Amino acid sequence: MAAHGRPHVQRRQPGGVQSGMANLSLVYGLRLLPEGELEQVGSGSIKLRNGREEHVTLHLLEGSKEEIEAQLKQSIDAFFDIYPEIQ
Repeated sequence: MAAHGRPHVQRRQPGGVQSGMANLSLVYGLRLLPEGELEQVGSGSIKLRNGREEHVTLHLLEGSKEEIEAQLKQSIDAFFDIYPEIQ
């Protein structure tokens, strides 16, 4: 077991290089509503195995199907940019 109780696995990156990156869990939710129906966005709650409760920030994307897809892709890319150790 690695620090924080997460198992590390050896992953092969392009060129055969191995990394000790842990398996990850991504928490997300999706819901489509008609424009103008949403009054408020709060946060979601998750409970960890260690008993701690954490909050997940919810985000709102608006526009056409294509605009929402592009914004979602950009948001996911930016999220992983926050963690450069995740390749």
